[in-house]
Amino acid sequence: MKIGTVTGSVWATRKAACLQGQTFLVVNVEEGPIVAADQVGAGVGDRVLLATGTVASRYCMDAPVDAAVVAILDPEG
Repeated sequence: MKIGTVTGSVWATRKAACLQGQTFLVVNVEEGPIVAADQVGAGVGDRVLLATGTVASRYCMDAPVDAAVVAILDPEG
């Protein structure tokens, strides 16, 4: 799992049937920006928890994704 900050979104006019209705976000993590399927309604500026690899695919009903936003983190304080 990784922690990152949402910096934007990705729009696709055409995508695989298993990805219809799926929102994709650009998340900045330590290694650089990645695209993740949003499962929780995150927005720009949110700190999020990402599931990656096979776990992300299973979380997204076996859709072909490498990363999924699974939580919005509360501000530190």
